[in-house]
Amino acid sequence: MKKERSYIDSVHFSGRIWTLAMLAVFICFPLAVSVYFDAWPPVSNFFKGFGAVAIMFYPTAVIEVMAYSPMLGTGGMYLSFVTGNITNLKLPCALAAMDSAKVRATSEEGEVISTIAIATSSIVTTIIIALFVIPLRSLLPILTAENSVFAPAFQQVLPALFGALGASYFAKHWKISIIPIIACVIVLIFVPTMQSGILLFVGIVVALLSTHIMYKKGII
Repeated sequence: MKKERSYIDSVHFSGRIWTLAMLAVFICFPLAVSVYFDAWPPVSNFFKGFGAVAIMFYPTAVIEVMAYSPMLGTGGMYLSFVTGNITNLKLPCALAAMDSAKVRATSEEGEVISTIAIATSSIVTTIIIALFVIPLRSLLPILTAENSVFAPAFQQVLPALFGALGASYFAKHWKISIIPIIACVIVLIFVPTMQSGILLFVGIVVALLSTHIMYKKGII
C-alpha cells in the first residue's frame, strides 16, 4: 500500500509540474507575439472575447476532468490533458488497451496500461504528423473538400471510431447501455450543439443512476 501511495504521489507531483508548464507555454506564445509586434488588444475587447469563450469552455473543462479521470487513471489523466486530443485518440486508445488486458483504470495494472497506451498514442501521432501530414498538407484541402469523393469518409471518422469502440461494450453490457444511450439521444434532439464533454458527463450520470436502480431492483 505504501508503494502504491508513493507512485500516485509522484504522478501527481510530475503531472502538476507538466500541466503548469504547458499552461505557461500556451500563455507565453500570444504574450510573445504581442511584445514582438507591440500589438496589445484593448482591455475591454480582451475581456469581452475571453468571457464569450470562458462561459462555454470552462464548465466543459471541469466536467471533462470529472468524467475522464475515472476512465484514464491518474497517470493517463495528466498525460492526456498535457498532450490533448483526448476524445478522438487518448480515451479510445486507453479504453481499448485496458479492455484487451481485462483490467480497470482504478487498478494498479490499469494505471500502467492506460499510461503506456496514451504515451504510445502521443508518440505515434507525432510520428504520423511528421512523416505524412506535414509533407501532404497541400493535398488535404483537396481530399477534404466538399466535392471530394473522400469527403464523406472524413466526416465519419469520429462516429466510426467510437461506434467500433462502443459496440463491444454495448454487446457485453447491453442492459446498462440502453438507458444512457436513449438519454443522450434525447438530449441531442433538443440540444444538438451540446459539447461532447458535457454530453459525456450527462451519459455517465444517467448510467450510474440507472445501473444503481436496476441493481436494487434485481434486474442486473
